[in-house]
Amino acid sequence: MRIDDFLSTVGVIKRRTIAKELGQNGLIVVNGNKVKPAYQIRIDDVVQIKGSKPQAVQIIEIPNSSVPKDKREQFVKFISEVL
Repeated sequence: MRIDDFLSTVGVIKRRTIAKELGQNGLIVVNGNKVKPAYQIRIDDVVQIKGSKPQAVQIIEIPNSSVPKDKREQFVKFISEVL
């Protein structure tokens, strides 16, 4: 799954277009490397989102379809500190 799609599907970022723009502007970092919106995520990747609301998450599981709000915690683990 593409990183821009994943971030919007699990609710880390509200809209895929925003996630895509962040990736195009170099504001998404996975395991210490800047990535483009088409980056294919893997389980255990650590994703840092830079910008006005920086945050970091670890990918626990990759969904096959849309994710209800109450199930989002099973796909990402929010890391309290931005690395």
